[in-house]
Amino acid sequence: MGKQKDDFVVLKKGKKEIPIDYTEVRKAVLVLRAINHDRRQQIIQLLEENDKMTVTDIYIKLRLEQSVASQHLAILRRAQVVVTDRNGKFIYYSLDKERLAQISSFVDDLND
Repeated sequence: MGKQKDDFVVLKKGKKEIPIDYTEVRKAVLVLRAINHDRRQQIIQLLEENDKMTVTDIYIKLRLEQSVASQHLAILRRAQVVVTDRNGKFIYYSLDKERLAQISSFVDDLND
């Protein structure tokens, strides 16, 4: 019998019990896949260094086609790694640092 979406399991690591919610794990997998790509890691690093940038700034800096930069930003946006802010006709991208902290904490918990 397959797992239902609301199923979870409790793993034991020594005396520590770790509850695993399959729905949350699926969400985490999507996020980890989004950031586990060289170009997207370059975009994250660029946004870390520059606080906020337009897609034009990003594709010029990384020497990408505009469509390629936009596709990578869309993946990061769906994973809630980047947020957008419209200022007139410009859309600025920046990192969601709180979300990145959550991701980092999740990965740290897996390694404990």
